[in-house]
Amino acid sequence: MNLLAFKKLPMGEQASLLRQQGHFLVERREDSFRLRLYALGDFYAEEWRVHDEDHILFIHLFQHSGGLREYLATIRLPEV
Repeated sequence: MNLLAFKKLPMGEQASLLRQQGHFLVERREDSFRLRLYALGDFYAEEWRVHDEDHILFIHLFQHSGGLREYLATIRLPEV
């Protein structure tokens, strides 16, 4: 799936597709929000939810690695 095709889907279908075919990468908190980052096809997708709620507020899509900057502090690579 590419970014343009994904954007055309309703948010409910986007969320379903992320759970089924996306690669979950990491979760983080920002203020009162819970963000889950997925990789799918040629893009990344961030699910934004209010902390402690299941309802998705929106899904932010991006392709550039600069969008990963906020996640770098939470990534732990295995020690060699």
